[in-house]
Formats: sequence, C-alpha cells, structure tokens
Amino acid sequence: MRFGKKGKLAPRFVGLFKILERVAAVTYRLALPPSLANVHNVFHVSMLRKYHPDPSLVLQWEPLDSRKDLNFEETPIQILDRRVKQLRSKTIPLVKVLWQYHGLEEATWEREEDMRALYSHLF
Repeated sequence: MRFGKKGKLAPRFVGLFKILERVAAVTYRLALPPSLANVHNVFHVSMLRKYHPDPSLVLQWEPLDSRKDLNFEETPIQILDRRVKQLRSKTIPLVKVLWQYHGLEEATWEREEDMRALYSHLF
C-alpha cells in the first residue's frame, strides 16, 4: 500500500501541496513535505485536484505513518457485515472489513478464515 492507496491504482487524498512549476503541458512539480522526500515530486494533472477555498469546510487530514520505503501497514478497525458466497461445490464465508484511514465506502469483503488467522481480536 502506497500513499494510502487501497488496491491497484486507487487514488487517495494525501494532502494539500503548493505547485512550484509547470513542467510540461500536463505535469506539475509540487512542494512536498520532508516526510515525503523519497517521492518523485512531478505529478500528472489527472492525479491532482483543484482546491476551492471554502471557510466553512474544515479538512480532516491524518498524516500517514509510512516507512522509508513508503509502505505502511493497513490495519482493520472492525467487521461491518458477514455473508456466505455460494459457489457450485463449496461455500466461502466472507466478512466486510472497515480499514484504518478509509471510510465506509472503501470497506472491503475479505475471506473470514484469512481475517481470523491474521486479526483474531476482531472476532
């Protein structure tokens, strides 16, 4: 998991950063904090979102606990739901897991036996 992404190429809000310069037609160089010094600071415009100042809007920014290789451990907070997936010859029990640093809309369905093995304290 990198930059708080869950899954392959899933964009995630990392923070507000100042644009230093326009590198090319669709790429920009950003002023990143020292905690992200190992990250290449040039981004494609599709990865950026324009900030519209709104005094009533308060951003809830949580700094990510990343290691030197920019990976961090995803930890589950709670189990939201259970269901059984019925295949032709077997059944697979699943649980819906809420992960740290993610909202309810990003909760994922995981195999119950895997979650019991790794995170038995949730059951």
